[in-house]
Amino acid sequence: MKAFGMALATAVVLAIGASVILEGTLGRTADETFAAPSVRLSEENTVQHRNFTGH
Repeated sequence: MKAFGMALATAVVLAIGASVILEGTLGRTADETFAAPSVRLSEENTVQHRNFTGH
C-alpha cells in the first residue's frame, strides 16, 4: 500500500510538472509559432477574424 501511495504521488507531481512546462513553452498560438520574421500577418489571415460558420 505504501508503494502504491508513492507511485500515485509521483504520478501527480510529474503530471503537474509536465503541465507547467508544456504550457510555458508550447502554449503559443499558430500565428506566433509558425510566423517567421519576414511573414506579414494581416487581420484577415488570423483565426479570430475568419468566419467558420459559413454565413
